[in-house]
Amino acid sequence: MFQKGDYIIYSNIGVCQVKDIGAPGQVSVANAKRMYYTLCPVYQAGTIYIPVDTKVFMRPLLKKEEVMELIERIPEIEEEQVEDCNLRILSDRYEASFRTHACEDLIQLIKTIYVKEQTVRQNGRQLGQTDQRYFKRAEELLYGEFAIVLDLPLDEVRPYLEQVIQQQVQEQE
Repeated sequence: MFQKGDYIIYSNIGVCQVKDIGAPGQVSVANAKRMYYTLCPVYQAGTIYIPVDTKVFMRPLLKKEEVMELIERIPEIEEEQVEDCNLRILSDRYEASFRTHACEDLIQLIKTIYVKEQTVRQNGRQLGQTDQRYFKRAEELLYGEFAIVLDLPLDEVRPYLEQVIQQQVQEQE
C-alpha cells in the first residue's frame, strides 16, 4: 500500500502523487467504506480517485540508483526494426511498450522512433503522426519519472540524458 505523499506511476497517466488515502466525500454511500487513493497527476491537471484494491497498474517510482543504471545502459538498449506497415499494426506494436510500464521498453520505443525519424528525413520525408504521437507520449512518461527521481525540471531531462550519453560515448572511444 502506498503512503500519503508518495510519488507513483499510475497506469499510462504517469507520475502522480498520493494526496490522501480514505473514502472521498464524492463516493456514494454504498462505497463509503471502501478505501481510495486520491492521486494528483504531477504533469497534468485533475484529481484521480482510485480504489486501493484496484487492478489498474500502479508502481512506486524507480530509485535514483536504478535510474542511473538504466541511463548507463541506454546505448546498449537495441531499437526494434520497424518495417513500413499499416497504422493498426504499428500502433499495436507501440502500445505493447506502454502496457509493460517498464522504463526500458519506453527507451527502446523512443530509440526505435528516433532512428526511424532519421531514416525518413534522409529520404526527404517527415515522420508520420502516429510515430510522433507515440514518441511524445513515451518521452512524457519516461522523462516525467526521471525528472522526479533525479530532482530535475522536466524540460532539463532530455538535455541531461543527451549529455550523459555523449559523455559515455566519448569515454568508450
